[in-house]
Amino acid sequence: MAAILTVDDSASIRQAIKVALSGEGYEVAEAADGSQGLAKADSAHFDMIITDLNMPVMDGLTMIRQLRAKPAHQGVPIIFLTTESDADIKAQAKSAGATGWLTKPFDPDQLIRIVKKVLAS
Repeated sequence: MAAILTVDDSASIRQAIKVALSGEGYEVAEAADGSQGLAKADSAHFDMIITDLNMPVMDGLTMIRQLRAKPAHQGVPIIFLTTESDADIKAQAKSAGATGWLTKPFDPDQLIRIVKKVLAS
């Protein structure tokens, strides 16, 4: 089954993602900020990364840019899960290399649908 890395400074959001996805059989690893996310992504293979935008130490946009600069991560789908819905921030995320966008608070069923759709393509 696919391995997914969730990167969010909110432990409750990470837990909600983990419960939703592990219930569908996905293997879920967690990181509390972009710097931890980058380190975990470099140390193991993930089929998808789900990240928050606003985090301490390193934000989601910076993490995505650094991931996309490395050949090993160029094809890995990255979903932004954030409270931000501003069109400019969405454009920045897309240009940084984000694959998709989901606004918090999120519906676990919608998250599962997006994950299945992205991983199937």
